[in-house]
Amino acid sequence: MERTKHTCTFNILTNDPSYTAWGWAVISKEDDILKTGCIKTVGEGKKRRIRKGDEDVQRTGEILQILLRVIEDYDIRYILTELPHGSQNAMDAKFMGAQMAILESISVIKEIGIEWYSEGDAKKCALGKISATKKEMINAMGKIYDAPWTGVKYKDEALADALAIHHCASKESSTLKLMKK
Repeated sequence: MERTKHTCTFNILTNDPSYTAWGWAVISKEDDILKTGCIKTVGEGKKRRIRKGDEDVQRTGEILQILLRVIEDYDIRYILTELPHGSQNAMDAKFMGAQMAILESISVIKEIGIEWYSEGDAKKCALGKISATKKEMINAMGKIYDAPWTGVKYKDEALADALAIHHCASKESSTLKLMKK
C-alpha cells in the first residue's frame, strides 16, 4: 500500500480589534495577503435618538456579520488577534470585553483555533522594542508584507497592527508553525 501525504490548505484571519477601526487581513498558508479590510462603526445614538445599549448591540452585530462573511468566503481555519488592552473609562472597558467575546464566540461556534497576542508582543517582534509609533509599524509591516495600503491613516494603522500580529505569531506560535508544515 502506498502512503499518501494529506495536505491541508488553510487561511488565517489576523485582527486588530476595535469598535472604531477593526483592522483585519486574510493570509494564506504561504503568507500571501488575500484580502484586507477595516470595519468602522460609528456611534450615532444621539443623532438617531436611540438608546446607547441598542447602539452598542447594533455595532457589535455589524462587526460580527462582516467577520463571519470573511470567515465563510475565505475558508478561515485559524484566527490570530491582538488582545484588547487598557481602558480609559467604563465604555472602553465594555468594548474591550465585547471585542474579546466576538472573537472567542466565533472561535468556539465555528470550531476555529485562536491565539491572542499583546500589542507589546507584536511591536517587539516587528521592531525589537515595545514602544513604537503607528507610522513606525506601517513602515515595518510595509517591508515584510506586500500590503494594499490605502493612504487612509486609520485604515493603514489598523492593517499594520493586524499584520504585526501575524508576523509575531509566525515567529512565536508553535501551533502556526505546525499548521504550515
